[in-house]
Amino acid sequence: MKKILILAGGYSKEKEISIQTAKSVLYELNKDKKCILKVVNPDGQFIKILRKFKPNVVLNLLHGRYGEDGYIQAILESEKVKYTHSGVLSSSLAIDKELSKKIYIKNKILTPKFLKYSFKYSLNKKKILKKLKNKLGFPLIIKPLNEGSSVNVFICNKKNVFRNINRLKEYGEILFEKYIPGREIQVAILSGKVLGAIELKPKRKFYDYQAKYNPKAKTEHLIPVNISKSQYNEVTKIAQKAHRLLKCRGVSRSDFRFFEDKFYLLETNTQPGMTSLSLVPEIAKFNNITFKNLIRKILKDASINK
Repeated sequence: MKKILILAGGYSKEKEISIQTAKSVLYELNKDKKCILKVVNPDGQFIKILRKFKPNVVLNLLHGRYGEDGYIQAILESEKVKYTHSGVLSSSLAIDKELSKKIYIKNKILTPKFLKYSFKYSLNKKKILKKLKNKLGFPLIIKPLNEGSSVNVFICNKKNVFRNINRLKEYGEILFEKYIPGREIQVAILSGKVLGAIELKPKRKFYDYQAKYNPKAKTEHLIPVNISKSQYNEVTKIAQKAHRLLKCRGVSRSDFRFFEDKFYLLETNTQPGMTSLSLVPEIAKFNNITFKNLIRKILKDASINK
């Protein structure tokens, strides 16, 4: 009997998505009578429960900070237990939007221009406005440096940029990013191989948190993506390259904007959602991989010290 400890919940703003993911995964795994399952929220009792349960593998379904930033991975490494998805270094690099962008640029992967801002410096509105206008132009994107699921991501113009900046003070550091219009295409990589791609047509301004997880937002999912074979090969190769450069393991999902025949890589997610509205299961299903088999493949890739 294989003992699987499932990590869900956590402390990030994506806690509810993690719980939804766990429910979807648990429903499938409960069908397998060869597994002993235990769902745990990583609170103060987590390590005690982990040592007592002695799992063969930890299925990490946490999202956001403390769950996919290397924090929980470091704990699991210290306990010498196999766990799913990317390791400590990969997780910390991918969730840090500045560091991952620097890796993309160094390796000739096109990504939107950006500027980092720290709240430890005084907010000189005139200087910041001038710098943003000259370096990035308006509209632009502002986002936390290390959040996922498009939490607290805003499209800004000159009139509302400072109002939105003030909404992100809790993060300490934020990223300004050049706004790239165009089509939203996302690519999933599984065990280093291309799983597939999907295009999103949100009813909202962009594929934000509500567009991702609120059924009423009615985001249109298009699969297969209506691009040429050479364009498909190009975008999937970029996603595969990003997966490799960031040393990802298991499944990753890279988010792109396709504008004027160019693919701009926005970010790579090391622990994509696995809810009923999530993209990776949908891409897998289109490619004849059931949700259950997708979970099995992710579990099979579990490891330590990677």
